[in-house]
Amino acid sequence: MAIEDLIVVGDRINPGFRSTKKIIEAEDMDALQALARRQVESGAHYLDITVGPRGYTDAKFLTEVIHVLQDAVDVPLCFDYPSVEVQEVCLKAYDLAKAGGRRPLVNSIAETRLEIIDLMKICPFQVIVMTSEYLEDGTPQMTKHARDVVGVAQRIGGKLIREHEFSPDDIFIDVTINSMISDMEGLTKMALDAIGQIRQDSVLKDVHIMGGLTNLGNMLPPKEYDGVRLRLMMERAFLTVAIPLGFDTVMATPWHDYQALPSDHEVLLAFKEVSELTGMDAMRRLRKLWAS
Repeated sequence: MAIEDLIVVGDRINPGFRSTKKIIEAEDMDALQALARRQVESGAHYLDITVGPRGYTDAKFLTEVIHVLQDAVDVPLCFDYPSVEVQEVCLKAYDLAKAGGRRPLVNSIAETRLEIIDLMKICPFQVIVMTSEYLEDGTPQMTKHARDVVGVAQRIGGKLIREHEFSPDDIFIDVTINSMISDMEGLTKMALDAIGQIRQDSVLKDVHIMGGLTNLGNMLPPKEYDGVRLRLMMERAFLTVAIPLGFDTVMATPWHDYQALPSDHEVLLAFKEVSELTGMDAMRRLRKLWAS
């Protein structure tokens, strides 16, 4: 069954994909526009945009890419840079009118880079809050527990709502989805637990909760289950569990067929088991799935 009301941020305009890297290196604007249109026609509500490291040094090229993409599609763009300087270039280039007045999505802010909020004076935007790190006594730490993720969401989300007049609808909390094949510390369970806790928070209950779904299946072997790639099946399993908890947005490839799995599906059952395990126990259960 298809998943209704899932917000999709199209992730393909990123040189991390080899085909896109070639397009960007060739400065093929027609191909970039075609890639943008394909994502929107496949259901993308936003388009994530990065030209890679060149974005830090070539503001003219980055600006041209934004203009070209907005000439091709009318969905809001999501600017994928953790830099104030680069985000300033993106926001100055963005044309609200071409997106029907809809705000761009800034990807992203964190406790280590809250100054990006000040760019609201250039162009109003929605924002992704990264919860993968937090500050402890002024020192950055990586989140390892659901309480860490929720704490970041509460501090930054609350600040945005109370002090900067963001509405909950303008805030996307990224709970950080990690690759399952390298997850020895229960980080998938951390994300799932955090989703439910954020959704129960009285201040944050109406924010969007999201994650980079493509990360989940990174490095899984190129095997198939009933003719479907194993990594896509694992993504479906994650969504089947996460959406009832309150997860509503994915950074993902729009033309993938995202569906909920039946409750007795072998991959879903394996996903749930792996999520509850850590260390080599998790790895052994995952290997048992693809061996079958």
